[in-house]
Amino acid sequence: METLSNLESFIRSAEHGSFSAAARHLALTPAAVSRNVAQLEQNLGVRLFHRSTRNLTLTEAGEHFFTSIRDNLNNIQTTISEFNTDSSHPKGTLKISLSAGFGVEYILPLMPDFMNKYPDIKLEWHLSNKQVNLITDNFDAAIGSGFKLGQGIIKRSLSPLHMIIVASPNFLKNKILPSHPEDISNWDGIIMRSPQTGKLHEYKFIGPDQGEAYLNLNEKLIADDPSALHQGAVLGMGIAAISTAHAKSYIENGTLIRILPEWYADLGETNLYFSSKKHMPAKTRCFIDFIVSKFEQLKINEQLSAHKLGK
Repeated sequence: METLSNLESFIRSAEHGSFSAAARHLALTPAAVSRNVAQLEQNLGVRLFHRSTRNLTLTEAGEHFFTSIRDNLNNIQTTISEFNTDSSHPKGTLKISLSAGFGVEYILPLMPDFMNKYPDIKLEWHLSNKQVNLITDNFDAAIGSGFKLGQGIIKRSLSPLHMIIVASPNFLKNKILPSHPEDISNWDGIIMRSPQTGKLHEYKFIGPDQGEAYLNLNEKLIADDPSALHQGAVLGMGIAAISTAHAKSYIENGTLIRILPEWYADLGETNLYFSSKKHMPAKTRCFIDFIVSKFEQLKINEQLSAHKLGK
């Protein structure tokens, strides 16, 4: 009987059009995927792919085999997940996508307790500020913001996503503290460029009596990673608009100061995303429940509110 690993390597290679892409999806090496497919071809006695240095395409036999087994394989995997759901001892590899800064700062410190509670679960983290597709990229859950809620995807709110204005004590030395965003027009600033769109981030700040304003800073540093903004601000290179989640530790240790504390930008929420499928694996369910419970217990939602931090 053919092994599931050989069949899945074939299916994912056909779906993604390359062994390398299938390997990333399966968390294997391209050589391992290629070897599994070659073993399948040998066992079946037919060639399933036309191979070249640039392309991987199905043969006629491959097309027929792919159409015949794809749904059956997915059904088998679903059935296995259902049995795992009913297990009293959650186990398996939990594949999670997290925004890098938030994941390391707020989720990682919770993981020793989680691993002690569920020792048979292996964590596989993918740290990136880019959004993923939970279904096609085979993630059990994701933590971040702004994900499109496609069919079968739901979210649980973890904390507000508020942006505040900060600068280092050294940068602010001998400066008159502003009372309105207009007061810092043309001050040196550190600006975020979106890695997805390439556009500079421009936030609408809300102030007292629901006043609105945009920052008009002199662009001294432009970066496409939030960590560069934080460090640049700490080094006194200019003003930065950063999330409360990233600003919290800097404000608490005094390396950054919140200016214009009555002003903030509301970008929504940081959420926990997961599939709403009927039979959720136990490993995923216990992770969701654990994270939501910890955030409520530690009151992280309140800690990251712009209405409290740095005032």
